[in-house]
Amino acid sequence: MMIPETAILYLFVAASLLSVLANRFRIPYTVALVLGGLILGALHLFQAPVLTHDLVFTLFLPGLIFESAYHLSFSALWRDRLAIFGLAVPGVLISMIVTAFVFLWSSQYLPGLNIVMPVSIALIFGAAVAATDPISVVSMFRKLQAPARLTFIVESESLLNDGTAIVFFTLFLALAEGKMVSVSALGIQFFAVVGGGALVGIVIGWLSSEIIKRVNDGMVEITITILAAYGSFLAAMQMDYSGVISTVVAGLICGNYGAKRGMTASVKMAVDTFWEYIGFALNSLIFLLVGFTIHLPDLLSIWPLILAAYVAVTIARAAVIYGMSGLLSRTRAKIPAAWNFVLVLGGIRGALSMVLALSLPHNFPHRALLINLVFGVVLLTILIQGLSISPLARILKILGGSQASQDFEMQRMRVVLAQVGNHEIGRLRQEGLRDGHALDVLATYYQREQEDAEKKLASLDKRDDKLVLQGDFSRLYRHLLLKEKQKILDAREEGMLSEASCDQMLADIDANLLEIESQPEAVMEHLLAMQKSAEEITTA
Repeated sequence: MMIPETAILYLFVAASLLSVLANRFRIPYTVALVLGGLILGALHLFQAPVLTHDLVFTLFLPGLIFESAYHLSFSALWRDRLAIFGLAVPGVLISMIVTAFVFLWSSQYLPGLNIVMPVSIALIFGAAVAATDPISVVSMFRKLQAPARLTFIVESESLLNDGTAIVFFTLFLALAEGKMVSVSALGIQFFAVVGGGALVGIVIGWLSSEIIKRVNDGMVEITITILAAYGSFLAAMQMDYSGVISTVVAGLICGNYGAKRGMTASVKMAVDTFWEYIGFALNSLIFLLVGFTIHLPDLLSIWPLILAAYVAVTIARAAVIYGMSGLLSRTRAKIPAAWNFVLVLGGIRGALSMVLALSLPHNFPHRALLINLVFGVVLLTILIQGLSISPLARILKILGGSQASQDFEMQRMRVVLAQVGNHEIGRLRQEGLRDGHALDVLATYYQREQEDAEKKLASLDKRDDKLVLQGDFSRLYRHLLLKEKQKILDAREEGMLSEASCDQMLADIDANLLEIESQPEAVMEHLLAMQKSAEEITTA
């Protein structure tokens, strides 16, 4: 379908204005976009593109998935594999089943809604709303200085569970349409679809990375990443494999291998900037279109059922998060208890759920009802969880430092930058090739910058010294652990360390990395206690 150019222009204008308003009133950007789309759709100011299955799967999804996967660290993904893959695969299946049965049970007690829904159709609803879309949550976590590991888990899980949800949705749809499929056949088909998608992603990601290594042109390398993003998705879909998984794998390889081995610093910066903008543009358009697509009168007519569906989805999410946290509690990948509630709230649903519902055949039983249920759940998760997650996370003391600690970081960095400037001026002065008067002027400027920053540092509130110490300790310890890890890998390459010894030592370092990212205060207190004990022994 041809998309009117004026509609796209109006959507970008609306997205820009809503971004300003979101910052002004301190509400999540995604919430502002959806509310703006609802208002614009109700006013009928212009005709927006229809949010269809083909539009999302050919334009939005590959770009959004690749952008996120490209910036993910594979080593961090592997380090936290138990939590991430547990939530994204068995967690999604459990969430679908719990959602379906809790919804069926609760809907029986709603008066005036004489609806009898088979279990197979309820499972389709569960599959449609299983995939989380926590774009607004991730951006909020980054802005509010959430723990890096928490943000990483939310983002990684959302990438992988998209593919899992789509595969299960397709399988449940086949069952609902009367196709006889055994449980073993379902399992084999699931692993074939996911494995085939991963294989396609590996091939395209590796080929793209090898091409990137052999060229040195920023525009060409950006083009190669675009081809990897959309080519991996379309190729996998043409072979009846998972396009989402294929693009995730291709993005991981391009970001962790192609970018690091084949891109110069300037080209990497250009590629990063390009994909960051693509992510912003696609997110802005898709959430505006979510608002345009939702028709409130249709949802209000069945609001008790939508509320029951939302409760079912939330219960299922909580069961998965707390269940997985319990299973991991005795492992190195344990999740801090305070994070569980935030992870439950992070289960925001988005455009993918809506598109899956819209892709149901037109003659499918209860199609209109399922679409409205999914749309209602998406709207409630965006509004309720999107607006509540930040204040609740602050109450639980999960999100970021105070303004005083941020001011401390900025002024300290100003001192460092001034010192760098003065050092460079000294080097240039020794060369004797620059105008002495110009160097004197710049030296005076940097000296005043350093003095001003040092005065502001001295006047800052000292009550956050412990937070600053904890932040510095976490960063330094993580830096040293990564240096140790690289040294172990180098030793293995040189034959100084066996494979078994290397794996054991790497596992120990990964455990320490997980601990410092999850519980930095506890680690710091432990090492401080060790230091104090050592000093007492020395004194004695």
